[in-house]
Amino acid sequence: MSKENPLSHHEQLRYDYLFKNIHYLNDRERREFDYLQQKMTGPKSEVHHFYQEEKEESWGRDIDLPTYDSRSRSKRCEKRTPLPKVKKKRRKIRFKRILTWFLLLITCVAAGMIFMFLRGFQSANKPADAKAAQVEIFNGQDTKDGVNILVMGTDGRIGQNSAETRTDTIMVLNISGSDKKIKLVSFMRDNLVYIDGYSKIVNGQKQMDNKLNVAYELGEQEGQKGAEMVRKVLKDNFDLDIKYYALVDFQAFATVIDTLFPDGVTIDAQFSTLNGQPLTEATVGDDLHATETESPTQTIKVGKQQMNGSTLLNYARFRDDDEGDYGRTKRQQQVMSAVLEQIKDPTKLFTGSEALGKVFGMTSTNLPYSFLLTNGLSVLEGAQNGIERLTVPELGDWVDAYDVYGGQGLLVDQNKYQTKLAQMGMR
Repeated sequence: MSKENPLSHHEQLRYDYLFKNIHYLNDRERREFDYLQQKMTGPKSEVHHFYQEEKEESWGRDIDLPTYDSRSRSKRCEKRTPLPKVKKKRRKIRFKRILTWFLLLITCVAAGMIFMFLRGFQSANKPADAKAAQVEIFNGQDTKDGVNILVMGTDGRIGQNSAETRTDTIMVLNISGSDKKIKLVSFMRDNLVYIDGYSKIVNGQKQMDNKLNVAYELGEQEGQKGAEMVRKVLKDNFDLDIKYYALVDFQAFATVIDTLFPDGVTIDAQFSTLNGQPLTEATVGDDLHATETESPTQTIKVGKQQMNGSTLLNYARFRDDDEGDYGRTKRQQQVMSAVLEQIKDPTKLFTGSEALGKVFGMTSTNLPYSFLLTNGLSVLEGAQNGIERLTVPELGDWVDAYDVYGGQGLLVDQNKYQTKLAQMGMR
């Protein structure tokens, strides 16, 4: 009867491998071979003594001695209880902490912006004879991409008789579009348009016989519907949907600029020719400080400079060079673009909120402050990505014609500009 093999199956395989390579073994493998050989031939006490010696020598070192599992295959395949996932739990706790701090930061920023907005609203410097600005009727409509905002500049005063006020500035601002850009379209005030209820219809054809800047005045005469009238006219003539409006007068414009930019706005002042001669400076009217008896002026030189709110207003309203109203519209776009591009400083979140609060207290708008909170970052990002601009009409792209009152206006191909507005993503 053969003697029973003291080695397990795995030990025997290991022994055979070591025996075949006995001339190439390192110190550790040789000791392992001696251990297995002694187990086969020597007394158990010696084997135990040798194994214990190996364990003791391995303490404190990163040496993994081979282990020979004598369990059966079924035992080895038994499902073991998994160790608790400590790392994942720690990651979850860490993520929750970061998220909590982030939400707390956002809450603090929002609270600060609201506080500054209310502060600005309460400190708004309204004229003594002006009433609080009222939100007008405005049936705003969503557009396909982004949000269109109608911005109107008026030479009137909020709270005074608006039925005699006309809009010298008519712009549509598109923000939060899919291309992350800001679009700015200026409509020249002398554009000849069809105004429902006031323009003629000849042989079933709508006549473009009223100037665009008359629309606000006509709407106000119908009972504070000026902004709504301008919205409808832009929709009827240029198929442009608009969601919100903001009506800004001289005082509100200067106030927001001085609040946002205490050191002024950087702008490269440019004028056209006068009687064919280049201008190096221009004398402009000081509209903000004009009275019934006095019409002060100031001189603005060509070139890069810092302008406060009053000077920036006067620069934007100048139209006495050879480009006339087109030059004024171009400068208005330049001013708006400069303001948007220089509002990137994160601190403007607070000074900007204060400025907006003052404007809300001085002007008429249906733009909710919640919209400004949720879209403020989109405006900053859009300004960084560039501002796409269009003037309707572009220089020389019109036919001289007359309105219903005999005044000279600009007749344009409205279908052509509808296509351009669509290409910009405005409609």
